[in-house]
Amino acid sequence: MPKTPVIIDCDPGHDDAMALLLALASPELEVVAVTTVAGNQTLDKVTANAIRVLDVANATGIPVAAGAARPLVHDTAGLAADVHGETGLDGPDLPPPSREPEPLHAVELMARELRKRPLTLIPVGPLTNIALLIAMHPELVENIEDIVVMGGAIGLGNVTPSAEFNLWCDPEAALRVFESDADVTMIGLDVTHQAMLSAARAEALRETGRAGAVVADLHAFYRRFHLEVYGHDDTPVHDALAVAHVIDPKILKTTPLSVEIDVTQGPCRGRTVVDQLRRTDRPANAHVAVDVDADRFIDLLTSRIGSLA
Repeated sequence: MPKTPVIIDCDPGHDDAMALLLALASPELEVVAVTTVAGNQTLDKVTANAIRVLDVANATGIPVAAGAARPLVHDTAGLAADVHGETGLDGPDLPPPSREPEPLHAVELMARELRKRPLTLIPVGPLTNIALLIAMHPELVENIEDIVVMGGAIGLGNVTPSAEFNLWCDPEAALRVFESDADVTMIGLDVTHQAMLSAARAEALRETGRAGAVVADLHAFYRRFHLEVYGHDDTPVHDALAVAHVIDPKILKTTPLSVEIDVTQGPCRGRTVVDQLRRTDRPANAHVAVDVDADRFIDLLTSRIGSLA
């Protein structure tokens, strides 16, 4: 069975790290490149983190390129240090990155690879790099098989009452992506919060090898925030669910729906307005996740990461 070639655009971040490890452990995928965007932490920190996670899996041949250090229009997005710590990957004792990122912008790395063949893009941070790619290289949109976005929600947000963090960071970029001619799949908070990784399942990974021990340490730090905010130490693994969807489409149920992005400066900024009941005449512009097989996802995540040497 041929592998699906993917580029993962991320801002590691604990769940980003787990998403990367899941992708690297999955024979269904070919990770062509990893690109980074400021989000959970500053661009320098998340880029170093991406390389450090690849080092855990000995994936030193996969190119990493840094992208946008700020949103497209309003440079007002905040960091998520309260969730991910000062480094963005607080918890495990990871050595410094083994190499520098590629000497080109993330958008140009994506464009270079898209000129070679069709690719699936998996953005699991703010959508700034993807919006820039579409704006600067519109001729390459036809080579994007799918843009599998972890972001948004049908319902409540997590950084404001209205908005999920990734899309709140750069709603103007999200607007451009969702209104483009590309195929877009949206995996939002309402679904990722139905598929939790328990402390017990995470701790069981500690005995499986280096990658499993790193994930156990990541989860031990990550779950402290969830215990404080949600009252339990099971955690969603938001970004890994986007990767899992590309590996095994049976994990998620999606339906084509209209998604509008609120770019106003009011309390709904960054909200994904999903026309779930089809109350408008707007055509569907995204395949929106509406349900998840949580057991299938967690089994995939833990078995694959546990298999990494």
